[in-house]
Amino acid sequence: MDGLRWMLLLFGLLVIVGVYFYSRRERERQAAPKEKGARRVEPSFSSESDDPGALPEAEPDEGATEPEVVAGDREEPAKPKEMIVTLRIVAKNRGTFPGDELALTLRGIGMRHGRFGIFHRYEGDDEDKVVFSAASLVEPGSFDLANLKDQRIPGITLFMVLPGPLDGAEAYDLMVAAGRAMAKSLGGELLDESGSTFSIQRERYLREEIIQYQHGIKVA
Repeated sequence: MDGLRWMLLLFGLLVIVGVYFYSRRERERQAAPKEKGARRVEPSFSSESDDPGALPEAEPDEGATEPEVVAGDREEPAKPKEMIVTLRIVAKNRGTFPGDELALTLRGIGMRHGRFGIFHRYEGDDEDKVVFSAASLVEPGSFDLANLKDQRIPGITLFMVLPGPLDGAEAYDLMVAAGRAMAKSLGGELLDESGSTFSIQRERYLREEIIQYQHGIKVA
């Protein structure tokens, strides 16, 4: 039994020594370069590559042009800022107008009841081309045609929004003429947007503002 024990012990020592030398040889073999003369090249961030096989960087083409901008990539032109001009026609001495009489007068100067329940002066028969409009001074500004006979209205607002279907000055002249005709027919007063009497001087001043506005649109 003692002889067998010594033989097993000696065999174990030989196995351990063999594993040690085998592992050492494998580590040395893996550490050695695979090819003779091979060297490790570090990455470079310089403009010139250390790799002789690298392709040269392309030189800029002096004749190259910027890519063309197609129509769909162009920005849409900004819409011009709107200008609103208003006048008022009110009953004298803080009185009121009969609703039906007021509606007849509006129709008499060529205005028609339409969108938003107010009256409009159109360019021709196209209801999308509004030259100027008339709204009641009673909130919400619309006219209830079914009950006009029972209504008393203190006044109306004539207003126009530029740019419109007509030249600004031409549309303004039409609105002023309509306002004067209505004030005369109803026995009322024609006022400006602030509630002051619409004088000749104020009329001319507003007209000049509209002309300057129109000029600004054309320049832009």
